[in-house]
Amino acid sequence: MWLLPSWFPFHPSRMWCHARMVYLPMGYLYGVRFVYDRASQDPIVLSLRKELYNQAYDSIPWSATRHHVAPMDNYSPLPFLMKIIQDLLALYESFFLIQPFKNIIRKFGLQFCMEYMVAEDLQTNYIDIGPVNKVMNLLSAYHDANKDLKNPAVQNHIMRIADYLWIAEDGMKMQGYNGSQCWDTSFAIQAMYEAKLMDVFPNVSCKVWSYLERTQILSTPASKASNAFIFESSANRNRFYRHVSEGGWPFSTSAHGWPISDCTGEGLKGVLALLKCKCVKEGLAKDTLSPISDQRLFNAVNVILTLQNEDGGWATYENNRGYGWYEQLNPSEVFGDIMIDYSYVECSMASLTALHDFQQVYPSHRSYEIKQAIDLGRQFIKSIQRPDGSWYGSWACCFCYAAWFGIEGLVAASEPLHSPCIKSACEFLLLHQRPNGGWGEDFTSCYDKDYASDGMRDYGDDGSGVVNTAWALLALAAAKCDNERAIARGVKYLMQRQLPTGDWPQEGIAGVFNRACGITYTAYRNVFPMWALGRCTAVYGDHILDKLR
Repeated sequence: MWLLPSWFPFHPSRMWCHARMVYLPMGYLYGVRFVYDRASQDPIVLSLRKELYNQAYDSIPWSATRHHVAPMDNYSPLPFLMKIIQDLLALYESFFLIQPFKNIIRKFGLQFCMEYMVAEDLQTNYIDIGPVNKVMNLLSAYHDANKDLKNPAVQNHIMRIADYLWIAEDGMKMQGYNGSQCWDTSFAIQAMYEAKLMDVFPNVSCKVWSYLERTQILSTPASKASNAFIFESSANRNRFYRHVSEGGWPFSTSAHGWPISDCTGEGLKGVLALLKCKCVKEGLAKDTLSPISDQRLFNAVNVILTLQNEDGGWATYENNRGYGWYEQLNPSEVFGDIMIDYSYVECSMASLTALHDFQQVYPSHRSYEIKQAIDLGRQFIKSIQRPDGSWYGSWACCFCYAAWFGIEGLVAASEPLHSPCIKSACEFLLLHQRPNGGWGEDFTSCYDKDYASDGMRDYGDDGSGVVNTAWALLALAAAKCDNERAIARGVKYLMQRQLPTGDWPQEGIAGVFNRACGITYTAYRNVFPMWALGRCTAVYGDHILDKLR
């Protein structure tokens, strides 16, 4: 399929990047019929076969189990059309009359797949977009090197395996990404800014500046001298279906190399906040901190502007290139809505608020385009609001998170505070405040796409949680909600839940990936309560708790 013209309605380049970058090496390894030579003798492989399958490995009728999946994993059941296509593809693989044609075409397809994987490896410094294609890209490089472990590409891959490994309380795990460093840092410094703590902790602020400076993608002398920068040319981006990267910020590290709309937005807002910080200004004046030039900020804005979709919203890594009917071809079963890059309330808020903040500092730079982008983003956020006033959160649990993004995005886009959209969003949140003053949701909100009726029953505090409560307060304070008693109850809840160490307790999983995969963000429990308390103090004053008397 990679050999089809790019205008073809279902060319793989039109898929969401996470999906296509997984199916790229998967197709290569199947096409070359890669087999581990010692699989039948390796004790680890034999142990895994015994652990994973409920019958003897050699007795499994693989063709007869093509459409089998455990009910608990079957979040997105295979559509009937996809089952038919999979059966036809199995026939294509075995029907003897078409083998000569298939073998000729496959040779060229495999060559392109390997070329594409090499480009991905170099663009990401052998980290790759995620752990699944990381492992398969490594196996593909190993096969292409005639199974030579000393091959430079194979060695480069092996050295990056550690980026994904994580030692947890219950043993070794492989992360779903190589970290959330830039994402967490961008939120943390904005929380410190609103809590008026940046100059209270000058060393922290200066370190964050240095981190964001060196993490901006393809923007430092070192990154411009790397192989990754070669692929930023228009010709290479077109050949390997990559959006412009220079100037963006990543979810994790600069070495990862994939910019994301909301990560770029939050990174840019973090830099703009730091430019107001006394200690950072002094560091830049004394040359103890590396500067971030205006042009680099302009490049970040360019990434954000070019990532806006036709519907006015922002997706994740790229513009939406495909169509909704692609989900009828979703083969994953465990994930929902993975086939194209949709527009999200979270990405849209992060992007348009970054443009808003940037325009306050640089009012003449691409002013018309920025105004148009913000207006379109505002319309998009309003268009996806549910009748009950809520938004569905696609990247965290869930409705409290999305309400913060939705309200703050609308406020930054000049939506009046008395508008029905903002009023109904506030009413939704107030309706779900729990008796103890907090708010709480667990993973079931994401999975069921409905607010968790029992809140955080199993992993919170009497159904409430500090992170959800912080998100709700951030949203209500952004809207300047006039129910000050509700605000005071939420603030009191956060204050009571803080530990003597200053930390807040780690509770249930806060993040989510494609509806059905939970993500642990351990920094959230401290960042968002601090942020919410800082904002509520700024909006409602130091004596907000007096409303409870």
